[in-house]
Amino acid sequence: MRPTAALILAAALVASGCTKSPTPPLTAQQLEKIPLYAMTPQQVDRYIAHVHATVPELRRRIALIGRQNIGQPYVLNLLGEFPYQVHDTLPMFSLTHSDCVVFAEHTYAMALSRNWEEFFWMLQRIRYKDGVVGVATRNHYTEQDWNVNNAWLVKDISAELAGPHVASYQLKVDRARFLRTRHNTRADLPVTTSTERYVPAERVHEVLGRLADGDFVNVISTRNGEYWASHVGLVVTAPDGSRQFLNSAEPKVREESFAAFIARTAERAARQAKQGKPVQRLAGFKFLRLNEPVVVPPALPQPRP
Repeated sequence: MRPTAALILAAALVASGCTKSPTPPLTAQQLEKIPLYAMTPQQVDRYIAHVHATVPELRRRIALIGRQNIGQPYVLNLLGEFPYQVHDTLPMFSLTHSDCVVFAEHTYAMALSRNWEEFFWMLQRIRYKDGVVGVATRNHYTEQDWNVNNAWLVKDISAELAGPHVASYQLKVDRARFLRTRHNTRADLPVTTSTERYVPAERVHEVLGRLADGDFVNVISTRNGEYWASHVGLVVTAPDGSRQFLNSAEPKVREESFAAFIARTAERAARQAKQGKPVQRLAGFKFLRLNEPVVVPPALPQPRP
């Protein structure tokens, strides 16, 4: 059998010392010093396996993994269903960037998983109703989709926390119109309404001590009489025991006190008023308690063409 030109060239390169030995993979201890957004999928695979093996408590894993992404650049409207569906070209995961929902979903999915394969499956289980991938089954609306379809993961405790000071608003969702106008997708979905309860912003300092690592946060905003969840993030505990808000917002993922976040939103509202723009104000927060234990239900079968 005669050697091919490619084999002859490879042999010549080896003989001349022009090839390099493969770089050995980083150890788990080395990966702990690298931000998650700078890792490759192969490195993430090893990192989450290491964290799962060495940090048995889910709440601690959520806080650890979330903080490993502090500094990750923010990009709005980051993910889609490509290449599973072709209504857009946005991918089904992102390690390099996040928006607020992507950050929370990726953190939960990694903390619940032992390797890359489990992470990717878990991410879709969280992002979609019953884990069925598709633009029409994606959890677009935080209050009526994400919170409800992930009841196996978190439970809304806002009314319990606020007690007699609980506030509420009516939310009306027209998913069919949203999918048609935003995604050029037709779906026969009914208009739904719900009553959403939240802790008023001026009362949030009274309930923070009852929160724990891994609890889910919905930021409730209001503008022109309408209320909605405009932002999400996670609760983490600082070394001094105070509860912090870990979230992805322009320009990057950060950990901050709730007081600092409230001040930031007030500054934004003041700028909008000064510029003559419609003013978006902070109304309060919904808090969702991480279930203990988390029992992950199976996903429904993916529809076949």
